[in-house]
Amino acid sequence: MKYYLIAGERSGDLHGGNLIKAIAQHDSEAQFRAWGGEQMQAAGATLVTHYAQMAFMGVWEVVKNLFTIQGFLKKCKADLLEYQPDVVILIDYAGFNMRIARFAKENGLKTFYYISPKVWAWNQDRAWNIKKYVDKLFVIFPFEQAFFKRYDYEVDYVGNPLFDAIADFVPDPNFLTQNNLDPQQPIVALLPGSRRQEVEQMLAIMVATKAQLSDYQFVIAGVSNLPDSLYAPFLSQNVQLVKDAAYDLLAVSQAAMVTSGTATLETALLGVPQVVCYKASWLSYQIGIRLIKVPFVSLVNLVAEKEVVKELIQSQLTPENLLQELVPLLSESPERVAQLAGYQEVKDTLGEKGASEKAGKLMVEYLRQ
Repeated sequence: MKYYLIAGERSGDLHGGNLIKAIAQHDSEAQFRAWGGEQMQAAGATLVTHYAQMAFMGVWEVVKNLFTIQGFLKKCKADLLEYQPDVVILIDYAGFNMRIARFAKENGLKTFYYISPKVWAWNQDRAWNIKKYVDKLFVIFPFEQAFFKRYDYEVDYVGNPLFDAIADFVPDPNFLTQNNLDPQQPIVALLPGSRRQEVEQMLAIMVATKAQLSDYQFVIAGVSNLPDSLYAPFLSQNVQLVKDAAYDLLAVSQAAMVTSGTATLETALLGVPQVVCYKASWLSYQIGIRLIKVPFVSLVNLVAEKEVVKELIQSQLTPENLLQELVPLLSESPERVAQLAGYQEVKDTLGEKGASEKAGKLMVEYLRQ
C-alpha cells in the first residue's frame, strides 16, 4: 500500500520515522512519501519537503508567513492528488495538517492522525472537525481518550512514542571527549528549541544565568537545521554547542533549562531535573492566554496533572527567576528529589515502549479491513 505522511517539525519527524519502520514490518509492500526530515527519509520515505522550511511558532509568526504556508498547502494538495495514496497519515502539526485532513476527505482519501492536535488545551470545539475529517485517530496520552469520548468519538490510545525513541537510545561513551567537554566539571544543558523563533526568544535568557554559575559548563543542544549564526553570539570558553545530540547531552547533565514542548517530556523520561521556559511574541501570548484551557504549558505537568516542574512563562522568564529555580536542582535538595519522584509518576502514567509498533500494526489492520 501507499502511505503519505506529513510532519512539520523535528519531533514529528522522529516519531514518523519510527512509525514508518513499524508499518513496514506489517506491510512488506509499503511505499512511503513524506513531508518531514532525515528520520523519515532514513526509514525509507521519499522526502517531498523538509520540515525546517515549515517550522513557524506563534500566531504572529504564522500570520507573517501566511503566503509561504499557503504555497506549501497548494504544493501538498497537488502532490496528494498525483500520488493517490491509500492513506494520508498526519503527525501533530495541527494548523497545516487539519487543512490537509479536510482536503483529503473531500477528495476521497482516507485519513489517519497520529499524535492528536492538542484540542484539549485550547479551542476544544476543534474536536468536532477532527471527528468529521479524520477516519482514525491515534492518541498518545491516556487523558485524550476520555476527552474525545465527550464528542462521541472513539480513538485508539497507543502509548507515548517517546518511550520508543528513548528505549532505543544508547549513550555515546565518547560524547564528552568528542565535544571537548571537561568530565570533571558538571554540565547544565540548554535546550532552547528547534525553531528559529524559539532560539531567538529563549537562548539569551538561558545563557544570562551563566555568570552566577561559573563552576558549571553550559552546553547548548543545537540542531543542524538552524544556522550556526543563531548560536554563535552565545558561545564562549564555558558555553559550548553540540548539534543533534540532545539525548547524549542530557545523559551527562546535572540539570537543564528547557523550552516548553516535546523536549520537556524527553528530559523527564531521561531523568534530568529541569526548569521549563516559555516566551512568545507579545501578540501570540495575548491571544494564547485567552484561548488556552489547561493549567500548564509543559507536557510533564499536564500528564502528572500537577506541578512537577517549574514553568517560567513570558514575563516570569528572567535570568534571576531561572537561577532561583535552577540552583536547588543542581544538588541533592528536596526540590530535586521531589522532581525526580514526580518523573516516576509520569513514567508510570504513560506506560511502556511500543507506541510506534502498536500504531503501525493498527494502521495496517484498519487499511486491510
